[in-house]
Amino acid sequence: MSDVAARLTEIVGGGNLLTGEAISEDYAHDEALTAEPQKPAYVAKPATAEEVAELLKAASEYNVPVTARGSGSGLSGAARPQADGLLISFERMNAVLEVDTGNHVAVVQPGVTLAELDAKTAEAGLGYTVYPGELSASVGGNVGTNAGGMRAVKYGVTRNNVLGLQAVLPTGEIIRTGGKTSKISTGYDLTQLIIGSEGTLALATEITVKLHPRLAHGATVLAPFGDFGQVMAAVPAILSSGLAPHILEYIDNLTMAAIVYNEKLELGVPDKIRETSEAYLVVALENRETGRLEEDVETVGELLGELGATDVYVLEGNAARKLIEAREKAFWTAKAAGADDVIDVVVPRTAMPQFIAKARELAMAAGGGALGCGHAGDGNVHLGIFCKDDAKRKQLLTDIFAYAMELGGAISGEHGLGRTKAHYHSELEDPAKIELMRRIKQSFDPAGILNPGVLFPEGTA
Repeated sequence: MSDVAARLTEIVGGGNLLTGEAISEDYAHDEALTAEPQKPAYVAKPATAEEVAELLKAASEYNVPVTARGSGSGLSGAARPQADGLLISFERMNAVLEVDTGNHVAVVQPGVTLAELDAKTAEAGLGYTVYPGELSASVGGNVGTNAGGMRAVKYGVTRNNVLGLQAVLPTGEIIRTGGKTSKISTGYDLTQLIIGSEGTLALATEITVKLHPRLAHGATVLAPFGDFGQVMAAVPAILSSGLAPHILEYIDNLTMAAIVYNEKLELGVPDKIRETSEAYLVVALENRETGRLEEDVETVGELLGELGATDVYVLEGNAARKLIEAREKAFWTAKAAGADDVIDVVVPRTAMPQFIAKARELAMAAGGGALGCGHAGDGNVHLGIFCKDDAKRKQLLTDIFAYAMELGGAISGEHGLGRTKAHYHSELEDPAKIELMRRIKQSFDPAGILNPGVLFPEGTA
């Protein structure tokens, strides 16, 4: 046994350290389409923050690169380890430590999945509202990428719903940031700095999340439009109406056709309307009283009609649930259709029509295609990119990302940069900001062991 393996075994125990053939393929990748799987040299499964601290001390001492892993459901390659590296899997740190009904918070370990947290908080009539579309995702992974999802239009993304962290620095110190308070103005906000840092600054070992009361009644409205521009024009009108939808999504006609076929959905939309629709708007509403919900549904239906919808369909319980589930699986639909990459660019929501039109134009010019859906309420566009030639695809993505940034947007709204988009960020972002990020990275991680190659391309950080 090597010195490194012996040291790691001392920390987590022989049964919780994997090496060689004992490391399964599942630890070699996340769900990014363009990041090749890579098994690490070691997989450690700590049970406490103290064990995580000792693992990071050892990694710094032996100069072993470290990657953190929750459920491996990420889409940017940030959870893909290095060949000579240590993968810290949080699968044993998966407890909901507390549901505090007085302060409307839960305290959880990073390996807790969204499904597990949802079941536990439901017992108290509360819920965690970050909903990135994969309930097997871990809360720690959500913190790493600042995950968003369909409910962000009403409830915000991860950083709007995490109040505090216990985190381990790569030098081995255990710190606490924030807590159960809803506001703080005391020094730098380290909680927010760590959220979205994709495992490059510190590893979260305990997370305090905000909870909201569960509203008992919900309804989903589906509106096909013959013109994509009308779909986008409808979004600010709905948000200005005071209806406060918790889901506001657009789905283009080809993506809708694919998910209807794959999921065998029965939405009640006649063939004639489907054939003339360019895109669909999905509006989900919730309320604590059925009467008020019915009024809101009627109001949104009338508004959508005035805004150019071909028709309006109020989906019943099972159909509504299946449509939302199918929308959540849009990534898998794109993957099954042969997409060569998936991107989640974000732009100001009023710029969505011109951005999507330009992205499609660029893709066609490159001999490919760009299809998809997105969070219309917050400008987050999810596109499956079809372009087999690697060089052409790289240039296409560069052009798409550059145009998004020109419109005031960013390369990623919720998936993160990881390994797959880091070089685009390095090429297109303001060099002064990149250099500042490098200095922040250096101050947290002087040995450079945490997720090298993530956020900063290999050899640049």
